[in-house]
Amino acid sequence: MDDRRKHPRDKVIISAVASKDQKAKECVVRDISEDGARVQFPLGHRPIKDQMSLTIERDGRPVSADIIWSRGNVVGVSFNEARADEAPASDLDARVRKSEAKKRELQMEIQRLLGK
Repeated sequence: MDDRRKHPRDKVIISAVASKDQKAKECVVRDISEDGARVQFPLGHRPIKDQMSLTIERDGRPVSADIIWSRGNVVGVSFNEARADEAPASDLDARVRKSEAKKRELQMEIQRLLGK
């Protein structure tokens, strides 16, 4: 399968709140990159359509996002603005981001060595 993403996504489990028209729904970010994410809503809840504001717990500020695809209670979103990754809320957040970047580098090196 051909991956059309511009940036690699990190698998995560981060709580978030999606909102639109002053209605908010709790959700979970399942993977994330610089420009998008996969967001899962609770079973039985219909995801927000078209566009939403997504507040990711570790970033603490809302980001405007367009819904790119939807399957059941899971949606793929594209961020309309940069997330606040450059200003982590704590030392732990900075270390996790650094670890995620190193993991991506190692995965790419493994793929290169395997000739994929």
